[in-house]
This record gives sequence, structure tokens and C-alpha cells, in this order.
Amino acid sequence: MEAQGEQFRRPELVRARLRRGLSQEAAAEAVGVSVTTWARWERGEQGVRARHRARLAAVFRVETADVERWVDGWSLPETPSWPLADCGDGSLVATVRSADLLWRFEMDPSRRHLLATLPFVPTALGEWLTSWTYDSPAASTAQAGAGRAVGMADVRRINEARQAFFQMDHQFGAGLVRPVVLRYLNSNVTPLLHGRYDDKVGAELMTAAAGMSRMAGWTAFDMSMHGPAQQHFGQALRFAKTADAPLTAAWILTAMTRQAIHIDQPLWALRLSRTAVDAARKADASPRVMALMTVREAWATALHTNPGESGDRHAAKQVERLIGEAERAFEQGPSDRDPAWITTYESAELTAEAGQSWRLLGQHQRAVVCAEAAVQAFQGHMPRSAQFNQVHAADAYLSMGELEQSLDTARAAVPAAKSLSSTRSIEFVQAFAARLEPHSTTIAVREFRDHLRSELAA
Repeated sequence: MEAQGEQFRRPELVRARLRRGLSQEAAAEAVGVSVTTWARWERGEQGVRARHRARLAAVFRVETADVERWVDGWSLPETPSWPLADCGDGSLVATVRSADLLWRFEMDPSRRHLLATLPFVPTALGEWLTSWTYDSPAASTAQAGAGRAVGMADVRRINEARQAFFQMDHQFGAGLVRPVVLRYLNSNVTPLLHGRYDDKVGAELMTAAAGMSRMAGWTAFDMSMHGPAQQHFGQALRFAKTADAPLTAAWILTAMTRQAIHIDQPLWALRLSRTAVDAARKADASPRVMALMTVREAWATALHTNPGESGDRHAAKQVERLIGEAERAFEQGPSDRDPAWITTYESAELTAEAGQSWRLLGQHQRAVVCAEAAVQAFQGHMPRSAQFNQVHAADAYLSMGELEQSLDTARAAVPAAKSLSSTRSIEFVQAFAARLEPHSTTIAVREFRDHLRSELAA
């Protein structure tokens, strides 16, 4: 049996076993060794012979090079989302250490590639939600570190940098912003985390680091690097837990909800969105914050229940109620309780997400109205959001049987896929082209697909 708290010197081998859902006994039986031998392998107390390495590759269905890395090479850090995430022990030291490891690995060319290939792990989300809900925050956020004294001015600079990165991301896409964000975390935020600060500054510093970690996760998400995005979101949530900052946690959780929606994890999207709403209420969030949280819960609920196809009227009414709550909350206007990150939240963003819910309710005309209104509002300053909503409108037209209008609308979204540094923007139009398959024999669809391939190739 596996001992509690056992120290593993071959953590990649452990993670490979856990990914397959195997106990040590089951893994040992599959490879043909005793459980004692297997345990010694994981602890690094015994070598792994060539014939056993070949058997490992066969059992785990991987290349021999992967097994060599598990047994002899470096391993990924014990960051909060791989293989099973939690918020750690909540201590300041543990939180800073995990961030230090993750950000250093992002900056190490020899390790960044493997970090980028990590998959999204749905079960990790359950660990996060449990840790956020039940674990205790840090007893203290003060640190008498060896670095320089840290003050509120340093915290403000982190928040100002994040806001600048946010604007660049929306204007140009994450491909241009992500490397800068990672360098900033490693070169600017890490030294501050290792500095000297009291409880007040420490709590604000952890909160600011959470926001910047969220930014790193968001840029990875936009580049469709969903495993790394999950790691950075997990680290952000860990900072929020350490600082006991439920409002910041709600902001992070709603970004995680957006990722879960995008990669079609409806159950997790719903759980994340509801946890975000609960965290926001715990923090007595402003109406505008609650508008964001509630409309995203509506989207997640609609995705999970899919009333447009299931005909579930109870679920449809629930989604409609949530949209109405979000709209009424937003109409209350700005508040002196608004955090800085919500001040840029526009009515068009609320309209766009409500449109996605209407689409899932089967109300495609209403979805078109929302998407086209969002396109008009986003043009110029948020081209990626405008493009996404052009595709959403095209999807709605397609669902209504208006193929020609659908293709014309989608064609307008193609230039942004070329100009933006965003993998998602390309995937959006490609996914729309794939949904045209039932009409693939028509001349108009063939011409659209040829046009798309030509433009993306250029």
C-alpha cells in the first residue's frame, strides 16, 4: 500500500500511473514486478532495467523516450494542477514556492516545451473547488525575507502592468502578450514575493500576483494551451486563497468557467460558475461583478442542460431567470465597490454571453440580435471579441437555415483570424467551417472553405 506523505524521486512515473487510474499494486502487476519493486522505482531507490522500461512503454502506451524521462530525466514541478490540483496547505511559503517553480519552468527553454504539452485535467478542478471551499487561508501573509522591502507602490505597479497586458491581449491576441507576461512574472513578481512585507502589504501582494497569474492563464487559454492555462489558473486561485480574497477568487473562477465552456466541459463549467457566484456573494460583490458572474452561470447552465435540444422547460426558465438577474444587476451601474478589473466590463460583453445562452435555448433569432449588437460595440477596440461574435451570428443564421447569410457573416470573420495572434480566433472559424459539413456539396460552402484555407495559408 502507498504510504501517506511518501517522498517520490520519480514524480513523473507517479503521475503516469495516476493518469491511468492505477494503484501501485495494479501498475506492478501490469508491468510484471512486485509491488515492493514498483514502490522502490517511484522512490528512486532502485534502477529500472531495459526490459522493464520497454514493458512500461507498452503498458502506458507511450514512446520509450517518455519512459526514459520518467526514470532518468527531470520532472515537472509540483504545481497546483498536475496531476491533482489543490490550493496547497495555504501557507505563504508553499504558495510562493509553487509559483517560483512554475514560472521558472516557463522560462526554461529545455522544459517549457514539455510544460506546453500538458493536457487539461478535469478531475483537478474538483480538488481546487474542495480546497478553495474548505481549506484555511494562510495564518499570515507577512514575510521577513532576504529581499528588499516591498510596499504598496510595488503592488500598484503589478496591477498597472496587468491592465496594460489586458489591453494588449484584447487588441492583438495573446501570442504577442504571453511571453511578456511570463517574463514579468519571473523577473518582476518573483523578487517581490521573496522580499520583506507586513500582513497588509502581503495580502495585497498575493492578490496582485493572483491577477497576474490569471493573466498568464488567460493568455495560455487564448493560445489553446489548456494544460498550462489550467496550471496558471490554479496558481492564481492558490494566491487568492492565501490572501483570503474571495472577490479575486470569483474573478479567477469565472475565467476557469470560460475555459471549461470552450473545451466542452459542461458539468465543470457549471460547478465553477456556481462557485464563482458563491465567492462573489461572500465578498459582497458590486452589482456589476454579480452581472458578470450570473450571466456566465447562465451560459454554463445552458451548456449543461442544452434546453434547445432537450426541450427541458425548467432548465430554460432557469437560464432565462439568470440572464434577467444579470441584466438587472448591470443596469444598476458603477459602484464604489467595483474592483479595478470590472471597470472595463462592457454591456456588449454581457449581451454577447447572453446571446450564447439564447442560442443554446434554441432562440436563434434572439442570439443573432445579441451577437450583431456585440460586433458593432466591439469593432475597433476589441477585434477578437468582434470576430467571435461574427462567428456566433453565423452559427445562429446557420441554425435558422439561412445558409447564404451565415456564410456572408462568417466571411467577415476571416480577416481577424489572419491578423490576430490568437489560436482561438483561427479555431473559431475553422470549427464553423467544419459545421458546414451537411452542406458540403453546395458551391457556396465549397467556395467559403477554399477561401478560408487560402486566407489562413497566406
